Amino acid sequence: MNEPIRLLIHGASGRMGRALLRLCAEGGNCAVVGAVSRKVGQRVIDGVPQFASSELAGVPAFDVAIDFSLAEAFDPLLALCVERSTALVSGTTGLSDAQRAAIASAASRIPVLWAANFSLGVAVLSELVERAAAALPGWDCDIVEAHHAGKKDAPSGTALALGESAGQGGAVARYASLRTGDIVGEHLVQFAGIGERIELIHRATSRDIFARGALHAAERLHGRAPGAYRLRDLL
Repeated sequence: MNEPIRLLIHGASGRMGRALLRLCAEGGNCAVVGAVSRKVGQRVIDGVPQFASSELAGVPAFDVAIDFSLAEAFDPLLALCVERSTALVSGTTGLSDAQRAAIASAASRIPVLWAANFSLGVAVLSELVERAAAALPGWDCDIVEAHHAGKKDAPSGTALALGESAGQGGAVARYASLRTGDIVGEHLVQFAGIGERIELIHRATSRDIFARGALHAAERLHGRAPGAYRLRDLL
């Protein structure tokens, strides 16, 4: 059996971070060597060393960092991955143009995958949106997304990524956002013409699909050449 991939979980106290830690503990070809959060209480939880964000430079050796944190915490992690020549899988949303440019620059030195959504279904949806936009020139394109009341950024990173897919097909997307209840994630992409419309919908009912997708991406990204990868490249 292959040696387990050594993972650093960045943003470990968040919903995605907790899901990643739980799934790794349940088995699979991964070993979490460190969990990073803004603040630390216990130093070791379930055998996993805990580190505060201010202690990032002191984390042990790792093969891949998986990041679901906040935009303000992203830059130090990217710099650490470049310094240590390790792969980075990130789903942190709300990144600035400068941070996107930093990812592109880092991709010349390490393998990087940034995705707004790690659902395999959304990866397929993005392709369908691009194809529909190309096939329906002149149709209106609207993206409506809904998430739990605690989500800060709007439109969601996934909605913006779907809008980029629509743009690659020649459409200009408009956005609407809902923040309510405990919705994990819903995205509707609508193309409307005269007298007809097409709706492409993805609904997530469990956050585990995103964590499993991120773990899948980390396993596939480990050992690859430097570059900027998409989730669909690793399926």
